[in-house]
Amino acid sequence: MPLSVAVLRIGHRLVRDDRTTTHAVLVSRAMGSEVIYMTDVDDEIKKTLDKINKRWGGENEFRLEIIDNWKKLLKTWKENGGTVVHLTMYGAPINQKIKEIKGLDQRILVVIGAEKVPKEVYFLADHNIAIGSQPHSEIAALAIFLDRIFEGNQFDKSFLDEKMKIIPSEKGKNVIRKNQDYPNNSNYSRPKRNQNKDS
Repeated sequence: MPLSVAVLRIGHRLVRDDRTTTHAVLVSRAMGSEVIYMTDVDDEIKKTLDKINKRWGGENEFRLEIIDNWKKLLKTWKENGGTVVHLTMYGAPINQKIKEIKGLDQRILVVIGAEKVPKEVYFLADHNIAIGSQPHSEIAALAIFLDRIFEGNQFDKSFLDEKMKIIPSEKGKNVIRKNQDYPNNSNYSRPKRNQNKDS
């Protein structure tokens, strides 16, 4: 079956700004996961994602769900035949385990922590995986794990209903917007540049 990945982020540090939490959401979306579950998150984060999806596509392809009980999610995920991968610097090296995880042919729930995760996570997880055994960001670990799982193929994906699209370029920025005069047409047009400003 096609590889299906979801993300669970446990906790929220009040001393951090919401930008870090938003980055966890955006990395999950851009790197190929289908949903991110979060606890203790302000509704404004969800509104930010809605704006991103409306502009860049993906309203029906990626979502954020705010949950109250992460333990219930983990147990239900496993009961439904999925596997749980907890990213921790104390786990088994990713280089030794990635082939095994990819070969499971199961839906994957990736668990990251905004702060020190509860001890139960280590025992509920099917795999505790380390993206290196040095202190690092949980968001960096998530990005590396997703890239290893999808082997870079996630970058070939285009979101449906996108209103803006980046045309890759070695120099400069090339962004086009969907022609609003033809909402059912896939034609795109470049935004008009202000002729009064220097290019």
